[in-house]
Amino acid sequence: MHIRKYESESFYAGCQFVDIEDQENEHDFPLLIMYPTYQEEKVEKMGPYTISAAQDAPLSNGLFPLVIISHGDGSTPFAYRTIAQFLARHGFIVGLLQHLFNNREDNTLSGTIDNLKNRPTHIRTVIDWFLKESSFSPSIKSNNVSLIGHSMGGYTALAVAGGVPTSFPSESPDQKPYCLSVDHDKRVQSLILLAPAAGWFREKGALEDVNIPILMITGEKDTITPSFHGEFVLKGVFDSKKVQHIVVENGGHFSFLSPFPDFMKSPTFLPSQDPEGFNRKEFHEDLQNTVLNFLLRSF
Repeated sequence: MHIRKYESESFYAGCQFVDIEDQENEHDFPLLIMYPTYQEEKVEKMGPYTISAAQDAPLSNGLFPLVIISHGDGSTPFAYRTIAQFLARHGFIVGLLQHLFNNREDNTLSGTIDNLKNRPTHIRTVIDWFLKESSFSPSIKSNNVSLIGHSMGGYTALAVAGGVPTSFPSESPDQKPYCLSVDHDKRVQSLILLAPAAGWFREKGALEDVNIPILMITGEKDTITPSFHGEFVLKGVFDSKKVQHIVVENGGHFSFLSPFPDFMKSPTFLPSQDPEGFNRKEFHEDLQNTVLNFLLRSF
């Protein structure tokens, strides 16, 4: 990817953990927030990971765009910590939610219709919280929200932006596919899709109501969401000219996750693995700048 690099950073990255109430399911789910602050960063522990951030620091003065990150199936928001930190340092408020019952700690709804319905609801709940209930709301720029979704998070972003998903037979007890009703959230004004899982939008017209700028980045050697997933997006959205599509040479499905610490890297732990010869650390430097370029044009 040949992109403009942003060497200077205007802010430090603050971080805060909150629990958001999912009123429909009567459960709370965790939300990691990274945001611009003038307070100096310290090395913070986030699960098995470390990151430089100022925990519970005050938000900097100003108005900032809002970005929500949706993780993949059975994953964790911490897997996108470095891109969130980068965006916070460049003036974005970033929410990284953990999807209920479809995360690393509890994945009991994976592969179900309930999960297809719940994920978009989680996103709307988080946006509502940021804009209406949180201390961040006076500092967020209008209702112009962007979503970043990786893999199953790409499904989630497309559904929130107006996509009409159809389940697969295996996802329902009676082994039948169902066209699902998902509320379109028009506050979302741009999408960043990283190796999106788009098979739920295979039916004709499923994405015709998605009509906002999209940055879609896919891996050349992705065997989990191969190229036809991207084709569903390119051929399905209202205006394909609004889609900027980048194919990452030699990139795999998990290459979009933040680099793992050495002690977690293992051939038996697939999310830590990339195609032979691929440098995830170098790629993420380019990825972060590509995402920032797109967001600056979108807001």
